Amino acid sequence: MTRDGSASPLVALCPDLRSALTRVGYDADTLLALLGDEVHAALGRSEPVPVRRAARAGGELGTLVRLLLLGDALPEREVAAALAPVSVDRAVVAGLLERDGDEVRAALDLRPVDAGCGTRWILSDLDDSMHRRVLSEDHVLGVGHASLSLLRATPTRAVGSVLDLGTGCGIQAVHAASYAEQVTGTDVSARALWLAEATAALNGIELALHEGSWFEPVAGRRFDQVVANPPFVVGPARIEHTYRDSGLALDGASELVISGAPDLLAPGGTAAMLAAWVHVDGEDWRHRVSSWLPAHGVDAWVVQRDVADPALYVGTWLRDAGLDPRDRDAQERAEQWLRALSDAEVEGIGFGFVYLRAIDGPTEVLAEDLTHGFDDPLGAEASAYFERSAWLREVAADESRLWSSRFVVDQATALERVSLPGAEGWEQRVARVHRGDGPRWQHEVDETTIALLAGMRAEGLPLYELIELLAIAHGNAGVTSEFAAEARSVVAGLVRHGLIRPV
Repeated sequence: MTRDGSASPLVALCPDLRSALTRVGYDADTLLALLGDEVHAALGRSEPVPVRRAARAGGELGTLVRLLLLGDALPEREVAAALAPVSVDRAVVAGLLERDGDEVRAALDLRPVDAGCGTRWILSDLDDSMHRRVLSEDHVLGVGHASLSLLRATPTRAVGSVLDLGTGCGIQAVHAASYAEQVTGTDVSARALWLAEATAALNGIELALHEGSWFEPVAGRRFDQVVANPPFVVGPARIEHTYRDSGLALDGASELVISGAPDLLAPGGTAAMLAAWVHVDGEDWRHRVSSWLPAHGVDAWVVQRDVADPALYVGTWLRDAGLDPRDRDAQERAEQWLRALSDAEVEGIGFGFVYLRAIDGPTEVLAEDLTHGFDDPLGAEASAYFERSAWLREVAADESRLWSSRFVVDQATALERVSLPGAEGWEQRVARVHRGDGPRWQHEVDETTIALLAGMRAEGLPLYELIELLAIAHGNAGVTSEFAAEARSVVAGLVRHGLIRPV
């Protein structure tokens, strides 16, 4: 909005701009059809030449690809034809385009994204993927790896209200509008909110946007879901770029958001957040992150997807800001950054997702590594995880229900035995059950557990009768308390990860 409350020129441009993009077919599916898989992959690798070659035969869509995705300067006549009914003059006044001599080039990044709910167009500042540039302090990030990973990792069950904390260009907020009745976005950056408002208008979506730091704009409010891609970059207490730097030392931004998010959740509400945490000599990262949560009222699932050594981490973020690590200025920044990490005895930086659910009871935390490769997004898995966790709390309060329950092995669960050559032929070294979908968890199992799983049928015996049979098979007269405790622990672990389920 402008100072007098009217729509900004960019927002006012959006209805006609949406018509142009729709007419030309500037959407995720048509773009992929034009480029093909291999050239589309080249676009993701910031290789403009294959994309430009394919776009030349793409008519007006190809013109928009070169203009908006490659950042090429093009003749005004071609741009005007591709953007009609938007005039070049209006687009320049709105800040979407800029003149370059007799040609026109993009002043903003505008790209289509489909995260499972159809194409959404995202407006943001230009990055350095196709043209070398150093990013400004108030740079507004667009469609990056982190934002896309959070999109894929966010639960999308229908809810009433969603808060996008630190909305940036609005990519998470417009995605949330596909499953929420009301979406609120906040950001400390006025420029970010300008672009988020335009992104919403371009997609015909209504968002409530508020300027302010951290939780201040929504103090006292509760939401059914919170999503957050905060400025979580680990480093010294400084702000060079508002999209990544919080001004808090080390992992202070992640601590602030994770510790404060529970107060924003309505009963049964959930949160899905990106975060980073330091690995310090002599300290378990799981304990560090768990300590940020309150003692009561939260079920937390913390997933570590990657761990980077300090040198790799610093170099990656320097390049992200458009700096060449070989330049003098970049080397000075790297020296300061690495010194701050070294002084804090940081050995590595972990990165991943933090899922929270508001519960009525003591806080429960499962923090685990999930650094192996898998293809499936975590959004649906997070919702299922909280359902399984709730069931386990219920049977913990009424153990008779656990023992009377019947279980089945999930269809995606496989038994794997690993043997190595030995003195007398193949010798089994390990057996494990492996979930073939979702996060692809593996649990090592012994022969007793294998036998227990073999007996699980929808119309079979309740759990206690199964372990009674196993106890007799092991020569025991009945189920000892120790045997029951071991069985309970094994079953709970397999249920929690979805390898078996109650019926």
